[in-house]
Amino acid sequence: MDENIIISSANSELNNAVQVIKDAILQSQQRALKAVNQEQLALYYGVGRYISANTRTQNWGTGFIAAISELLRKEMPGLKGFSARNLKYIRMFYEQWKQLDSSNSADSSAELANVIDNSFVSTNKSLSIQFSIDADFPIAAFMSIGFSHHVSILSQAKTYEERIFYIQFAADYKVKVEDLEALIKSDLYHHQGNLPNNFKRTIPDQLQAFRAISMFKDEYLLDYINTEELFVRDKDRDEKVIEQGIINNVKNFIMTFGKDFAFVGNQYHLEKFGIEQFPDLLFFNRELACLVCVELKDGPFQTSYLGQLAGYLRILDDEVRKPNENPSIGIILCKSANKKYVEYVIQDYNRPMGVATYKTSADMDDKLKKLLPPVDELEKLL
Repeated sequence: MDENIIISSANSELNNAVQVIKDAILQSQQRALKAVNQEQLALYYGVGRYISANTRTQNWGTGFIAAISELLRKEMPGLKGFSARNLKYIRMFYEQWKQLDSSNSADSSAELANVIDNSFVSTNKSLSIQFSIDADFPIAAFMSIGFSHHVSILSQAKTYEERIFYIQFAADYKVKVEDLEALIKSDLYHHQGNLPNNFKRTIPDQLQAFRAISMFKDEYLLDYINTEELFVRDKDRDEKVIEQGIINNVKNFIMTFGKDFAFVGNQYHLEKFGIEQFPDLLFFNRELACLVCVELKDGPFQTSYLGQLAGYLRILDDEVRKPNENPSIGIILCKSANKKYVEYVIQDYNRPMGVATYKTSADMDDKLKKLLPPVDELEKLL
């Protein structure tokens, strides 16, 4: 047999063996981390129950929690996670999920230290307490995210449904705490899926897709009488004056997308094979790390808008996007749109796009109109 074939076969077998062992090690490490996390959450739940029972019944006076923390620090040097502030978070963790405690015992000395299947069970046999879990409760997700995630969720999400949503989301997408806090602040729970889009299908990174979905609203406010006509290039007009007038107004509106948007330009010049294109507005979003192309349309949504926008995105990705940036995202802003129809037709496009609607001054009440730049100022510029 050829010696090279033997060596190649040996190397292949070696690589396979290494991969098998490597996978086993990584899986073992993940299980160990998961077990540690479950043990910590169970401990915190029990400690929280203990603190709650004593502080809420006036057994402990003001400053008692701080004193406990200080004494623990002295008796257990290097101990982390039991500062006075964290002990209050631990109490909150128990109290906000108190419904999991089926015993509802007033025994303030009870503590929790282990997790078995879908129940919490104290390992202290003399204080054995059963904590039953509803069949619909996402116990696996609950036990897989860290305590810091729980604190963020409990502090920012107010309803049970929101909290369950963010627990499952954090578990499914391995979201970092800072990312989770940003998503909660952007109210992902209430805005999820409102913008007709194809982000989940066209953005491989699902966390990035959810970020994009939460970034954009399904309706915006524009005070222009005819946005589509205003953005038609006309060499007979004083281009700089018109564009500056438009930018001063449109930028204020578009920037309501969020502080992470940076304005790149309007009527941004693109060229491919000698064909020039001029997308209405171009932004860069720091959080999404991508260009965002916005097309303004006066009137109802038309399927042809998607093809036009897809062409812009293709050229942007090929000619403008930096190597370290994510693929560009496109947003169509039109006067009206049938969301179900948009969702139906947009799935055939392989570029990430969404369709939102806008309101003009004619659609707004008098109080809101007073907050907007007068239309006659823009007319004077023209």
